[in-house]
Formats: sequence, structure tokens, C-alpha cells
Amino acid sequence: MARDDLLKRLSTEALTGSWLAQRLAIEPRLIEVMRRSGELIAIRPPGSSEHYYPVWQFDEDWRPLPAVQRVTSAARERGLGADRLYEVLSARLGLGGEERLSSAMRAENGDRVVAAVRTATP
Repeated sequence: MARDDLLKRLSTEALTGSWLAQRLAIEPRLIEVMRRSGELIAIRPPGSSEHYYPVWQFDEDWRPLPAVQRVTSAARERGLGADRLYEVLSARLGLGGEERLSSAMRAENGDRVVAAVRTATP
């Protein structure tokens, strides 16, 4: 994914760590701890000083979806870095649809997403 395309997509579907911390009313360092422990998915674009956290990983009350930890665990087992994981989760479902794999995080506790991550090329 080209840097400009990545930044454009992130600007519409993600919050920076500082914005997310403000939204959740917690310290930014706790957001970082959650990212490192696999509780949150984040990407840091080349040249950026901040991580971006896609909003599709949260429920309507801004709690991380239960599937997030399963997905990050599967990604680590498979050897996928954060950038590659984001690419996999951004893949379109089907040939002509606009829906992305990340939208399946809410369904079936993310089983479809975990399966896709486990078979993704690192």
C-alpha cells in the first residue's frame, strides 16, 4: 500500500494514539501498553511519530472487540508485522464488494479473520 494511500485511509478509519487516549480518558502510555500486549491493533506509517488505531477494532462503547487479541496472537504466531497485519485486515471480501476483512471482526468472534491471518503470507 503506497504511503499516500495509507495515510488517506488512516485519516478516515483510525485515531492517533493521543486522540484515542483522550477518547478513552486514559493515559497515552496505557494505549501503548495495550498495543504491545496485543489488546489493540495499530500501524505506524513511514515517517510518522505516532501509531494509528483503526476504529473498527472497537465496539460502540469504545472497548476493544474480543477478537482483537485472538487476531494479534495469530499474527504474531504467523510472523506478521503490524503493517502486514493491517494490509491483511484491509483486504476486500469477495471480488466486487467494498466490505473489508476487518468488518468480520464482530461476527463469529472473528473466527474468519483469525483463519485468514493464520494463512496470510508474512
